[in-house]
Amino acid sequence: MLCQECGKKQATLHFTKILNGEKTEFHICESCAREKGELIPGTPNGFSIHNLLSGLLDFEPSSHNPLAAKAPPSRCEQCGLTYTQFSKVGRFGCSSCYKYFGDKLDPLFKRVHGNTIHTGKVPKRSGGLIKHKREIENLKKELLLRIDKEEFEEAAHLRDIIRDLEKKVAEG
Repeated sequence: MLCQECGKKQATLHFTKILNGEKTEFHICESCAREKGELIPGTPNGFSIHNLLSGLLDFEPSSHNPLAAKAPPSRCEQCGLTYTQFSKVGRFGCSSCYKYFGDKLDPLFKRVHGNTIHTGKVPKRSGGLIKHKREIENLKKELLLRIDKEEFEEAAHLRDIIRDLEKKVAEG
């Protein structure tokens, strides 16, 4: 694909901008992107995926947050890698790093993926049963929240919906 700006070079950068709900896609070469200012500022040579990830990895949980876990060890006991080194390189030194830096990874995963648990996608054609099971799971969580808030009428309504879905799942 050729660059949409100059029409001469191969488009190597592909951007999607969403402004006021309007989606616009750009396919441009690196030099045109640099001219337009579309590259990540402060990175050497304009664009680096490692520097992009490093910016995400520098996320620090707020120290005034009472739910924030205690600070993880500053260095992996197995390979000696520090979190600062990890944030610059973008990968761990060994499998033990996941354990030592786990508390810092959950907020990162939540920011990047929206959740800390992978749920995957469900096929549209053959995923009806899985969709119903996920819906039941979500409704049960909602039911517990309604009970905690003492919203018993809404909880009873959710209970009935859950029962109906469970019957559908049992029937296949």
